[in-house]
Amino acid sequence: MKINAEFNKRVIVHSADLDWIESPMPGVSRRPLDRVGGEVARATTIVRYEPGSKFSSHVHTGGEEFVVLEGVFQDEHGDFPVGSYIRNPPESSHTPGSDKGCVIFVKLWQFDLSDRTEVKISPNSIKPIKDTTQDGVDITPLHVDANEAVSIHDWQANTNIEIDAKNGIEVLVLDGSFEEQGDVLKQHSWLRLPVGSELKAKAGTNGAKVWIKQHHLKRVDFEVERINATNKS
Repeated sequence: MKINAEFNKRVIVHSADLDWIESPMPGVSRRPLDRVGGEVARATTIVRYEPGSKFSSHVHTGGEEFVVLEGVFQDEHGDFPVGSYIRNPPESSHTPGSDKGCVIFVKLWQFDLSDRTEVKISPNSIKPIKDTTQDGVDITPLHVDANEAVSIHDWQANTNIEIDAKNGIEVLVLDGSFEEQGDVLKQHSWLRLPVGSELKAKAGTNGAKVWIKQHHLKRVDFEVERINATNKS
């Protein structure tokens, strides 16, 4: 299966406008943003857990990264409310679910397979830092390594934003809105710009809070080849 699998193109998905697609697990449904592969896939997805639903225990061979958008996500490692950021590295395992229901933004099979760095960040546990290069921008760093940089940005109302995206960038709107190349992105809209880009945006009249991932798309061809080889084996 391929969804928005041309990584050399700009992509916008307004996920709130998509229908929910049932997953193989009862009570768990998905809104795909990009995908290469079948049930084992390099994928970026909005996932909804109905109250009381859960997946069976499983290993994340290719790693898992997610942000809790609504409700409380739960597994044997803890309860993770809205705003939590989690990185479960390759070969980690858990039994995910939600007693009262939740929605998460999740990325699968996008890790270096030797990565063993686990990250569990609760909301408001890290103090935002003022961006010294742009007025009206606060940045909360979540994770940085040789392959990527992940952060949350708070953009004040009507702020003009410029970000060098020479190694690609993804932006998910957590709250508020912003405009980019004439498109207005609202809550849970997702933007992917390819390698060689520059993000030029303007925050909406109520500002914008966005999740940003940078630099990782420089290795996307390798990730796609790897998942294709995994599905053939």
